[in-house]
Amino acid sequence: MRRGGLFWGIILLLVGLLLLLSNLGVIAVDIWSAIWAVLLIVVGLGILLSGGPGTGGEQVTIPLEGATGASLRVRHGAGRLRVGPAADPEVLVGGTFGGGLDYRTRLIGDELDVEMSPPGFPHVITPWNWGREGLGWRIGLNSGVPLSLVFETGASEAHLDLSELRVTNLQLETGASSVSVTLPAGADHTQARIEAGAASVSVRVPPEVAARVRFEGGLASISVDQGRFPRTQGVYQSPDYDTAQHKVDLDIRAGVGSVDVR
Repeated sequence: MRRGGLFWGIILLLVGLLLLLSNLGVIAVDIWSAIWAVLLIVVGLGILLSGGPGTGGEQVTIPLEGATGASLRVRHGAGRLRVGPAADPEVLVGGTFGGGLDYRTRLIGDELDVEMSPPGFPHVITPWNWGREGLGWRIGLNSGVPLSLVFETGASEAHLDLSELRVTNLQLETGASSVSVTLPAGADHTQARIEAGAASVSVRVPPEVAARVRFEGGLASISVDQGRFPRTQGVYQSPDYDTAQHKVDLDIRAGVGSVDVR
């Protein structure tokens, strides 16, 4: 049997078992929360059994091409994603891409527009489709120009260290995942939006940055450092938000899981 078929077979078997036990009154749980939990468990087992992403991968460099700003969309799918600053000021993107990379660039005026995805995306949806090296991506981004970033991830583990980057806009869409985000320390004003399915999301706001946080959740729980961001009328906000030089507007929408903002 192909491993992709085995994966979905296990998913359907466990979901059917949960529905049967619920209908018989054997268990009393929120079925959809349980289904998300089953998905996370099976994906996690798949990652372990596949050996996890390796350390190799394709080396790719995308030059800045003289642009004074950039817009970047990263469609990652499943695997591990690491993002931080690039060392070369002439490079927009530099990194190692386990499983390979397809990308497209367009220079529109002074802004470079880039789209990145694994070969064959969106077919890469299960851990055993990552290839021998795995979809382990380590990406360095230019820290000298304003950036608008969009990340689309699936069953993944993502660490986004944006503290040294000039991110003006950030959008993160993720599924069954574990995500940690460190927001920019030096950007004047960052607009950020996180949409998560069954996920554990950790957001770190640098000490010198003020924040306004809005949260909308289904079955997700949220924990916010109210010593820094007191809650007023459903919004968590720094007392000096209106006058702060560096600040972030953060909107979070989560389905199942947990959100932590510090």
